Amino acid sequence: MKIYHSKKEAVSNELKALNKRYNSVSMFRLVFILLVVLSIYKYIQNNELVFAGSAFAFFIGFVILMRMHSKLLFEKKIKEALFQINSDEIDFLEKNKLPFESGLEYIDFHHPYAYDLDIFGEHSLFQNLNRSATFVGKKTVAQKLLNTSPLEEIIKNQEAIQELTPMVDWRQEFYAFAKITNDTASSYNALLQWTTFNSNALPKWAVAFSYGSPLVFISVLFGYWTTSNLLFLNILSYLFVLNLIVLGVFLKRIKFEIANSDDIDKVIGHYGLLLEKIEKTSFTSSKLIDLQTKLRFESSTASVHLKALSALFSKNDTIANLVTAVLFNGTFLFNIHVLKHLIQWKKAHAFAVKKWLDVIGEVEFLNSMANFAFNNPDFVYPQLNTDSKIDFENLGHPLLPVKSRIGNNVAFYPESFMILTGSNMSGKSTFLRSLGINMVLAGTGAVVCATRAHVHPLPILVSMRLSDSLSDSESYFYAEIKRLKLIMDALEKRPAFVLLDEILRGTNSDDKRNGTIEVVQKMIANNAVGAIATHDIEVCLTTAKYPDKLINKCFEVAIVNNDLHFDYKLRDGVCQNKSASFLMKKMGVI
Repeated sequence: MKIYHSKKEAVSNELKALNKRYNSVSMFRLVFILLVVLSIYKYIQNNELVFAGSAFAFFIGFVILMRMHSKLLFEKKIKEALFQINSDEIDFLEKNKLPFESGLEYIDFHHPYAYDLDIFGEHSLFQNLNRSATFVGKKTVAQKLLNTSPLEEIIKNQEAIQELTPMVDWRQEFYAFAKITNDTASSYNALLQWTTFNSNALPKWAVAFSYGSPLVFISVLFGYWTTSNLLFLNILSYLFVLNLIVLGVFLKRIKFEIANSDDIDKVIGHYGLLLEKIEKTSFTSSKLIDLQTKLRFESSTASVHLKALSALFSKNDTIANLVTAVLFNGTFLFNIHVLKHLIQWKKAHAFAVKKWLDVIGEVEFLNSMANFAFNNPDFVYPQLNTDSKIDFENLGHPLLPVKSRIGNNVAFYPESFMILTGSNMSGKSTFLRSLGINMVLAGTGAVVCATRAHVHPLPILVSMRLSDSLSDSESYFYAEIKRLKLIMDALEKRPAFVLLDEILRGTNSDDKRNGTIEVVQKMIANNAVGAIATHDIEVCLTTAKYPDKLINKCFEVAIVNNDLHFDYKLRDGVCQNKSASFLMKKMGVI
């Protein structure tokens, strides 16, 4: 927490000094342009070369100040982003507010666990740990949370996250660069669509004309300048019109190249800055080194190529300005040359663009997980195995405040499946979600909320929170049966980590009990690992039939001073206490 306060204060002081310089340069820029105008006026009035020279000198000064202004504006945006980053972290850790995106657009009610475990939405896992700002970064974080990675990738992710965790300055600067990118799904998709659009070369005659016509234009212009012969002026006018006619032939294609790409040059330029930061950093973990390798292209790097593309798009935008379009193209066929270079760039590099942007997404994902680890130094990286061994020491829910978080020890070997009992409000559902969310985190390479952990990163299948689907004309009960069918089909293919919370609520007690027992039997027959919560004590008797596979665990409730007391501690055996009757009597229901 202290580091964010100190960094916020330091950035605030830097931003104040930067604003003073920025305002000074803005003022001097205005003064210099006024001096240019005044010098030109004096030159026209007095026809003295000293005023022409001063106008030129002031104009050069104005250009230098413009460059300084642009540089300071960029630095200002970065500092403002850094200030916001540290302010957000302070608000987040002090529980003032949750200032991060919720990822609502990624909610999938049909996903095996996303909705049940609150992976997306308000106060979700995504909202708590995501620190990406580009579209591809957010998409990558979402995809990682929705899929358990292969074991080798998880190990590489752990190494990369451990390397990035102490690199607070680097991570925040990268995050700031990503924030000022201001890219969206539309700009990202427009760029990828552009890379696949027609890249046929210009006709040979057009290429030859684009080189020949400017040379002829310059030669004729020189002839007119040296001779003042009006014939040269007539030739220039005809050539000017001819150039515009040739431009008209390719105008549709030029406009199509820049269609749906407002400010795409700035977005691409910022992509280049992000890639350059990755390229110029010395990493030691194999994952980050592999990502750097993907950015080497022929004799240069991805950032250089993207900056070149950004410049081409910026130049092509001149076609939208009638005055510059007519002037530049009537003389030198400017946009034809830009179009030609865009086509050449596309042919040489288009196939690699998505790969380069994916690198940005991967680094933003790793940064997010490193920030999560940095903010939770008491969390641990789980030791991984392939023997279906899963155990946690002091397991807790990572999104709960530390003061109210209760840790529990839990192991899924030698018994692989748990039947969990306990009264309402005793902590069963929270415990199941703690298991599920920590398994999701383990499957990405992130730290988990425990003091020690061993995990086999199995696929995760959950049925805890289903809703009626009015659009599909489905009842809750039918939706639950469909989810159980999905789980059983998945278990037929390979073992998985399964969490079930009070299934088959929409039928009578006997049917529910028998169905639950048969579900448990089929799951353990398919080597499922996990837990099922139930209120039916008779389901717990199944452990006697499968003592090497099933184990009973429970959460108890005590009545203390005529009130219910929950300690949320996991115990061996079957729940003995009942709270419903006591609570209804106390509240006068019965």
